[in-house]
Amino acid sequence: MTSTSTPDLLYAEIRDGSIAYVDSGAADGTIFVLSHSLFFDHTMFTPLTALLVDAGHRVVAYDHRGQGASSPANLARLSMDELTEDAAAFIEHLDLGPVHFLGNSMGGFIALRLATRRPELLLSAIAASSSAEEEHQLEAFAPLVDALHEAGAEPVVDTLMHIMFGDTSLATGGPVVQHWRGKMAALPNTIADSADRVIHRDGLVEELAECGVPVLAISGSEDHAYPPPLSDEHIAAATDGTFRRVPAAGHSVSLEQPQTVFTHLIEHLAAVLTAHT
Repeated sequence: MTSTSTPDLLYAEIRDGSIAYVDSGAADGTIFVLSHSLFFDHTMFTPLTALLVDAGHRVVAYDHRGQGASSPANLARLSMDELTEDAAAFIEHLDLGPVHFLGNSMGGFIALRLATRRPELLLSAIAASSSAEEEHQLEAFAPLVDALHEAGAEPVVDTLMHIMFGDTSLATGGPVVQHWRGKMAALPNTIADSADRVIHRDGLVEELAECGVPVLAISGSEDHAYPPPLSDEHIAAATDGTFRRVPAAGHSVSLEQPQTVFTHLIEHLAAVLTAHT
């Protein structure tokens, strides 16, 4: 599979549900599993996947339960703890581990939980535009979740775009921003259940003190949802890890600045390899 072709959408039957995913790159390459943000799906990683595949790596990107092409689920099955169990079962089902697990935002919550709860499955965890803490904007985000429940995403798409993209991306516009604006506007009101579980997650700072794998936090300097230092220095301090801050990027740093994120990933990979030799 070359990085210029579109991989087939595959399905893993795990935990009484179907998880949609794509599998790209060399079968013997170092494996990266990519876990997407709320309001997105695995295709948010298409530009980053192309860079990783061209560098010889294997990339498996999946849709969370309740989003994208994966199975719908009730509220109880959409908690960050449940989605972490999904991720672990997914890695085990496909016999992928140990892997480098990169999650953007919501996916980062899962990456950090895997790092401390299932370290045997990971070579490292990369949390992009994420947080190890309880939701710090709960009072602001709760009415948004109510609005999503009421009428879906279209009436609040401007708010979603402000949350999910940085000022530079929004000002520049272009095909990527327009594509995701259209995708978000079309989200049904069931997305509110996933959003509800995101903002009502538990903090993880104390648990991460026992983290058993290397952690890299990548932040966007223009992140409106989890701005630095919440999304970089705080995570690095909690995990004894490292962080990198990406200029001209917001909450969707992996999508907005894939080349810079790729560079940080390659440096991180080299550091992890060096530490184990």
